[in-house]
Amino acid sequence: MVFNTGAALLDAIVLAVVSGDPEGTYGYKITQEVRQVIELSESTLYPVLRRLQKDECLEVYDMECAGRNRRYYKVTERGRAQLSLYKSEWKKYSQKINGMFEGGIVHE
Repeated sequence: MVFNTGAALLDAIVLAVVSGDPEGTYGYKITQEVRQVIELSESTLYPVLRRLQKDECLEVYDMECAGRNRRYYKVTERGRAQLSLYKSEWKKYSQKINGMFEGGIVHE
């Protein structure tokens, strides 16, 4: 993608991916799903996950898988509220950008 992805958009995408599994999901799987939309390295993802955890949007737990501990991430109630806000803001933002691309500024 030729457009830079800011922190808020990254947070929104990660929250959307993690919220897709009510039991939670682990880092590698999150990376793979996010990569379907934007290019993202694991070294970029983990600071996002830590920030969302610090902001109480994600909770973390470990579970054994094939003899190793795997860290899982699950969206909290606060995270669901934040994702809802991101969706609302994205809808407004994308409508304005689409309006510009289609011939002019959208006036409200």
